[in-house]
Amino acid sequence: MSTRTVLITGATGFIGGHMIRAALARGDAVWGWSRDAASARRRLPGAVRVVGALAEIPAGEPIDAIVNLAGAPVIGPPWTRARRQLLIDSRVQTTAAVLAWCATRARKPAVLVSASAIGFYGPAGDLWLDESSPPQPAFQSQLCIAREAAANAATEIGIRAVNLRIGLVLGADGGIFTRLALPAKLGLAARIGDGRQWMSWIHIDDLVRIVQLASDDAALNGPVNAVAPAPVRQGDFQRALTHALHRPLWLRIPAMSLRLALGEMAELLVRGQRVTPRRLLEAGFAFRHATLGDALAELLRPGRS
Repeated sequence: MSTRTVLITGATGFIGGHMIRAALARGDAVWGWSRDAASARRRLPGAVRVVGALAEIPAGEPIDAIVNLAGAPVIGPPWTRARRQLLIDSRVQTTAAVLAWCATRARKPAVLVSASAIGFYGPAGDLWLDESSPPQPAFQSQLCIAREAAANAATEIGIRAVNLRIGLVLGADGGIFTRLALPAKLGLAARIGDGRQWMSWIHIDDLVRIVQLASDDAALNGPVNAVAPAPVRQGDFQRALTHALHRPLWLRIPAMSLRLALGEMAELLVRGQRVTPRRLLEAGFAFRHATLGDALAELLRPGRS
């Protein structure tokens, strides 16, 4: 049974919900920070101690690890200047507030595990990307750079920092998979452009285990690609999904139409990244869902709601 205490930001989100259930299941004590604490208390398990301000956590309450998931959704309203600033502020300011609070603690957390994204690398065609690959001038790269820089400031106060560059997270109860599965079930799945752009994905169960590994393994720090080792092309992803659902795949969305509708945000869909989890593999991490076939079989298994 664990004796750790974990603080989770972004606890009411899709990934945060899974992290909380996993932490409680292994015996961790869990604090959640939410700006709408009343709503969070209604949505989260009663065992989670929710605060609306970090100062509400007693000074004598030890926090061993922080899992930093807070941030406005990247896929959403158009990337106007105001929206871009909101995306940056919701990540950078939250992270800075967490670290400012940590600096006041007599006993500081040992580790900050912070959510970044494979958007760090920008679109790169068929090139394999690992943690040493550089970013690009695109906004998606600059957003991740800002988030990671804010998290890396943890090292200045003696806290180990891990930046998880997360791929497309597949879970049956939220995230990108539910947005793809519903149209596929209705026979409305579609290739985007030529369908050859890469999708680097991760099953939610493996992502939760990666977060736990990053929290527990004192040798792990810096950027870590949180993706399965077998990325697939977008057209192949849709083909596998529709085959598993016994539905057709006949629609195609022209890339130009998405670019006209979404602007630069469309690049997240039109151009992908072929990412490898090099550091996880070197650390000996064993994926439970290493291939898309394995992941879909679990996500679509009979009896799952």
